[in-house]
Amino acid sequence: MQESGKPMIADASEPVPSTKDGGALEAEMRAEAMTKMKVNVGGSHVGDASETVFEVRDFSAYYGSFRAVKDISMDIPKNRITAFIGPSGCGKSTLLRCFNRMNDLVPIAHNTGTIHYHGVDLYDPKVDAVEVRRRIGMVFQKPNPFPKSIYENIAFGARIAGYKQDIDELVESSLRRAAIWDEVKDKLKQPGTALSGGQQQRICIARAIAVKPDVILMDEPCSALDPVATLKIEELMFELRDEYTIVIVTHNMQQAARASDETVFLTMGDDRAGYLVEQGPTSEIFTNPRNQLTEDYVSGRFG
Repeated sequence: MQESGKPMIADASEPVPSTKDGGALEAEMRAEAMTKMKVNVGGSHVGDASETVFEVRDFSAYYGSFRAVKDISMDIPKNRITAFIGPSGCGKSTLLRCFNRMNDLVPIAHNTGTIHYHGVDLYDPKVDAVEVRRRIGMVFQKPNPFPKSIYENIAFGARIAGYKQDIDELVESSLRRAAIWDEVKDKLKQPGTALSGGQQQRICIARAIAVKPDVILMDEPCSALDPVATLKIEELMFELRDEYTIVIVTHNMQQAARASDETVFLTMGDDRAGYLVEQGPTSEIFTNPRNQLTEDYVSGRFG
């Protein structure tokens, strides 16, 4: 595996400015912490399916005093597609956004418990949230290409991240991996917003790929798409899982059943806080679930 150019842990290779005595000791301690928490990620290899990318332990997410999800503990396997399913309002999207700290941008959001990514506590104060979001990309429910050309949609993030190699090659390779190069190669200067919904979503996936993430989070990426465009996105997900770990939120039971390897079922209690009911291989969740609540949900009895 190759390391990304920037560590998630704040750089402690230089002395840490300090107004207190013992600043050198503080720098030494931070350097030691960074060494212990070093992360090697790449997104350019096929890994062991038994390897874990995320370890979630006793995790609860809040908006002010309201607890959106409570006491979540689970592991997310590497190079697999994991689907979050459950009724509306059970906190699936909230939990997903916590994996790359997007919820940090909500002023009243806070959490308890831990999410470890390759052994690193994502919410450790030393962790750079911007670098977390580069390594753990996000594709949203509604396609949101930038108001720029197709080419600039792909190149923009890489430039901001300090990419120094051939941008033309990066744009082409990202579009090819998102299975849309042949459709847009002759109109790269046209605005990304002029494309169809399904094409825009694949542009957004290409944009996420271009910054070389390790994980791609997808929040209902097909909910606004027609069946043909949905199928293309699902086929693309299967192609990408050899290189990336994918976590998807979906309300579509058929999609979860056919397009994921692992399924996580959440529901909510009387307090409206989402909680985990069952996790397992998708084939088992949909054909032989262990929990009656899971069976009732996947069979359409509630939700």
